[in-house]
Amino acid sequence: MTPVITVGVLALQGAFLEHIQLLGEAVRQIRPEIEQHWEISILEVRTAEELQRCEALIIPGGESTTVSLVAARSNLLEPLRDFVKVLRRPTWGTCAGLILLAESANRIKKGGQDLIGGLDVRVNRNYFGRQTESFEADLNLPFLSDEPSLENTPFRGVFIRAPVVEKILRQVTGEQKEEASRDETVTAPGKDVVANGHEAQPVQVMATLPGRSKRLAEKLEAAGLSEEVGDIIAVRQRNVFGTSFHPELTPDARIHVWWLRQVLESVQATASVGNPK
Repeated sequence: MTPVITVGVLALQGAFLEHIQLLGEAVRQIRPEIEQHWEISILEVRTAEELQRCEALIIPGGESTTVSLVAARSNLLEPLRDFVKVLRRPTWGTCAGLILLAESANRIKKGGQDLIGGLDVRVNRNYFGRQTESFEADLNLPFLSDEPSLENTPFRGVFIRAPVVEKILRQVTGEQKEEASRDETVTAPGKDVVANGHEAQPVQVMATLPGRSKRLAEKLEAAGLSEEVGDIIAVRQRNVFGTSFHPELTPDARIHVWWLRQVLESVQATASVGNPK
């Protein structure tokens, strides 16, 4: 019997249906390379029980405060933190999802929002402005260029009240206390992480948007980047991937294909550790 990998999409609010549609297209594209080994099932996640069935999760774009509030009322916040930070299962957040997966977020009143955490970054909410200042841009995404099977053309990024990563944080055990002391900044609670072979790993900058703004010099120094690099719009750390923009609001499934391949690698690695030859 072919093993089934269940990929969840958090379906509390926001563009979860669009993610499900593109995930379906991504599964169709990679089916020839996996059909002898795996099947992929897509699940809308609204409860802790549904989350437990998942090997990987997408947290879609939407309104991060609303998603956080509904997750808390649904008793999902702690299961989500365990999924991301203890079990270390592959998780991808887009726009609002990136905010929720950050260890620190500013421009938020204390107590105004709960974070899940998982990425040692500080995000700046609504960095590019209000809804009317939303925009699209052609993005150079090196992680897609490294995939020979994917078309090497710019990815059309959709930015709607989008955040950016303004600082790469120092990795600490527990809560980011220095961040918690900042005004209008909230932080994710610390978690006692089970080792499971997951050594500490730095945040990787996966993509930037040149030329939009150079106001946040602090982020450049912290990330070891040059002044011309632009705004950080995609990051990865261990099992967690985050993008400022909305790939789900385009017909382009390339990032979903890439991410599903990362999920498969993670599941295979976990299976190998659990079943050594």
